[in-house]
Amino acid sequence: MNILTKLSAAVVACGFAASTMVEASDHDLGNRTSTDPDWSELIASMEKMHVAMGAVQRSGNSDVDFLRLMLPHHQAAIDMAKTQLLYGKDAQMRRLAQEIITDQQLEIELMQHWLKQREPGHAKENQTPAAKAGKEN
Repeated sequence: MNILTKLSAAVVACGFAASTMVEASDHDLGNRTSTDPDWSELIASMEKMHVAMGAVQRSGNSDVDFLRLMLPHHQAAIDMAKTQLLYGKDAQMRRLAQEIITDQQLEIELMQHWLKQREPGHAKENQTPAAKAGKEN
């Protein structure tokens, strides 16, 4: 079993486990999501992440697939941290939330840049006219 298959299996397992936990917690807590906006926003962030991760199509390149799956994961961390800043009271947790936002945004930019550099046609577009002319001869 290659690493991509293992990663995909782990993502599916995590998604299933999280959805099961969400359903169980909603049931056990009398469906708190409709009355607690902080909880509702956290759960919505996770659900959005699971949908986005589930929509990623395998490319056959484990590096690309890893980043495509990590992008929604990092975005969910940012969304959850923003919810913490809206509703959280503890100074340490608010500071942690702000650090998560900053760090995850930088990592998202790095991942997007890495992916963009590997898009088909990207190398040709970034060559200078002289470099292109030299290759044509």
